[in-house]
Parts: sequence; structure tokens; C-alpha cells
Amino acid sequence: MIHAYAAQEPGAKLEPFEYDPGPLGAKEVEIKVDYCGLCHSDLSMLNNDWGLTSYPFVPGHEVAGTIAAVGSDVTHLSVGQVVGLGWHAGYCETCPSCLSGDHNLCSQADQTIVGRHGGFADKVRAEATSVIPLPDGVDPATAGPLFCGGITVFNPLVQYEISPTSKVAVIGIGGLGHLALAFLNAWGCEVTAFTSSEAKRTEALELGAHKTLNSRDAGELEAAAGSFDLVLSTVNVKLDWEAYVNTLKPKGRLHFVGATLEPIKLGVFSLIMAQRSVSGSPVGSPATIARMLEFAAAHEIKPVVEHFKFDQVNEALAHLENGQARYRVVMSH
Repeated sequence: MIHAYAAQEPGAKLEPFEYDPGPLGAKEVEIKVDYCGLCHSDLSMLNNDWGLTSYPFVPGHEVAGTIAAVGSDVTHLSVGQVVGLGWHAGYCETCPSCLSGDHNLCSQADQTIVGRHGGFADKVRAEATSVIPLPDGVDPATAGPLFCGGITVFNPLVQYEISPTSKVAVIGIGGLGHLALAFLNAWGCEVTAFTSSEAKRTEALELGAHKTLNSRDAGELEAAAGSFDLVLSTVNVKLDWEAYVNTLKPKGRLHFVGATLEPIKLGVFSLIMAQRSVSGSPVGSPATIARMLEFAAAHEIKPVVEHFKFDQVNEALAHLENGQARYRVVMSH
């Protein structure tokens, strides 16, 4: 039996829950969960904000732990190996996206907490292709958030071949944004943080930003016109997107990794006249996750985390929902 924490209906408190996962699949591994990050997506799924949730619902898609068992077809992972698991728990491996290495764009991919039980448990299962070994230098106690928040902000650097001479700005210095600042700084970019408070300004500079801009000051935004090659939005709220597009250089890109649910309102001329782009991306492929972990190890990049025990899971959820997390929450047994 797997011992987990589950909600029985939308928005309900998580309570102890047991389930029998059945025989281990030939392509699966079973991971003993040592740590699991708590992500805003877990909260969205708990409340069924996206209409994807089935109950009882076990959250958790930022797992760090050790391999407890491997399926008969698994040859590249072994029992006792320290690994991580993120948003995806398997891929079809036959579609054009998978065959070209873009597993994260597979329309048939299994999602760790959609229609299956996640990592708020003593064990979790996933297909071996989606489970990535942790390199030396990556601490399992803080690694979990790299498998969702970390890869989400790292992936665009690879996809759009962001150069070390690029000038990049980040909107939202929270769970995603603080990691974006660290990765971009190590990547070699000139990094600017858009912030709305003096306290966040100081924090942003400590986290890797070289400069800050007050996002509530229209004059500062106007003064930044034509400044950035990339503006990375990590927030899930509605903003004046036109003002941010105008901070882009010609051929610059406004890129969304935060799931704002409001439609994006933009005038097309600001895009056409300077050949600017608006885009979005999800988490990365297994190969990109592995690359991110190596980069994080080489540059000693770690998420800033707060630790809770699994039996404090409801306090941890409230802490996140109230906007108090600095900057990611990690659960442990």
C-alpha cells in the first residue's frame, strides 16, 4: 500500500489516504519520496481551477527521492539511485514531438497529478523516461522545485537560444521568478527585475538581478522602451501587457510561463512595427531537465525554500495560498 495525503473534493483539506498501486509496470519505477515541493499548480488542481482534477486527489509533482523498485524493461535506472520527478510522469514516445526530443509537448503525456496520484505520499510511480537522476552537487532537500519551477524558467533559455549578451527582464519575483533571476545571472545575461515593492527590490538584487524597475511606475516603464531582448512573465495576474511589449527591443519577445487565466490584450502594431513576438512554454523535456540540473550544480543554483513536514501539509497549503511562501515550499517525512 502507498500512504498519501488526499483531498476528497475541490478545496477540501488533505487527509491521510491509502491506495494499492497494483503491479509495477514494465516501464515504470517506484520512487521512495524523501522530499516533495509544493507548487501553485498543486493549489490550482486541488481547487479544480482548470477542470482537470479527479478525486480523491493526491498533489505533488516536485519529487526528490530514491528508486525503490524498477520495472522489468527499465535498464538506465537502478534501486537506490537518487532521482527527481516533475510535472510529467510518462510520454507516448511515438508522436512527432517525442521522436524529435520535445517530450514536454507530447499531447498524450501523463501528468503526475492529472488522473493519477502524485508525490504527497511515501512512494510515487512514474514511467522511467520521466524520472531524472540528480547529479552530484544538487541537494535533494531543495531539488524538488527545480523539477517544475526551475525547468519552467530554464526551458525558454534553451528554446530561444538566449545568448549571454541578452538583456532580459523578469516579471514577478516569486516561486518562478526568483529561480529565473538566478539562472539568467549565471547564463551571463544582464538581468532586470520588475518589482512593485521596495522590499522585493532589495531581494531581487540579492537573488541575481543587476537592476530593478518599479512595475507600478508608468514613467519607469516608458523610460525602459526598447531595452530588452526577452521579458519573462512568471505571474498569474492581468497586467498592462502593452506597456511591457514596449520595453522590448526590435525582434524582442514577451514570453509567458505564468498561467494567467485572463485573455492577453495587445495592439498588433507594437508587434508588427518592431517584429516582436509573444509566446509561452510549459516545463521542459527530460533532456532539458537533465541539462538544467547540470547547470544548477555547476553554478550552485538552489531554490530558496521553506520546509514543512508532510503532516503539516494543510498549513503549508495555507502558507502558499496566502502569498507568504519565500519562495518555494518543500515537504518532507
